[in-house]
Amino acid sequence: MSTREPKKAAGGRRAEYAAATRQAIHEAALDLFSGKGYFATTVDDIATAARVAPATVYAVGGGKQGLLKAIIEARTTAPDVEETYGRIAGTADADELLRFITHATRVRFENSRGLMRVVIDTAPHDVAAAQALRTAQASLRDGLARTAQRLAELGALRNEIDVREAADTLWFYLGNGAYFTLTDDNDWPLNKAEQWLHTSLRTALLRPVSADQGGSTSHVPPAPLPESPGT
Repeated sequence: MSTREPKKAAGGRRAEYAAATRQAIHEAALDLFSGKGYFATTVDDIATAARVAPATVYAVGGGKQGLLKAIIEARTTAPDVEETYGRIAGTADADELLRFITHATRVRFENSRGLMRVVIDTAPHDVAAAQALRTAQASLRDGLARTAQRLAELGALRNEIDVREAADTLWFYLGNGAYFTLTDDNDWPLNKAEQWLHTSLRTALLRPVSADQGGSTSHVPPAPLPESPGT
């Protein structure tokens, strides 16, 4: 009986090593981009931080430009994105849906604020950064468009607001720009920003429901917000 391990096992180890190497390079690049700035960071810096050869950085990420794009794409195709879409489609209460999408965008901003600041600042001067920014914005807009469509299906939108305007309103309140304004310019804590954004969206989007009316669009006292990383 052979004592060799199956080729599949060896291939599995190689795949695991490749994934770990890619993750290390992505994390090193993100830390350096956020700390030193995109233009000040070199491939050698990334290689040193990730403990790999510079050639590996080029092979895995295609250099700085490819890495920035890959990091953004990895975040927009993560498993939790599909989970978010499922939650949007399955929520039957309009106010609960607004609370969920507000919290989801808050967590997304909290986890990516350093990266997005780099991308936003770099995009006017770099084609790869501009493409990465468009990718990130398209992903967020997709989720907000799904939210607007679901609110319409629930009959929750104000009479004068259609799905397109609802999606645009959600983008205005929940895009990175709004969070940067509230937290950086106004120096608000994220919890305050999140609560204000949710309350503002209720007023802007949801049709008023009188106390004697039933239905899923009625306004109820907000439940406690779920915990988010870093709070």
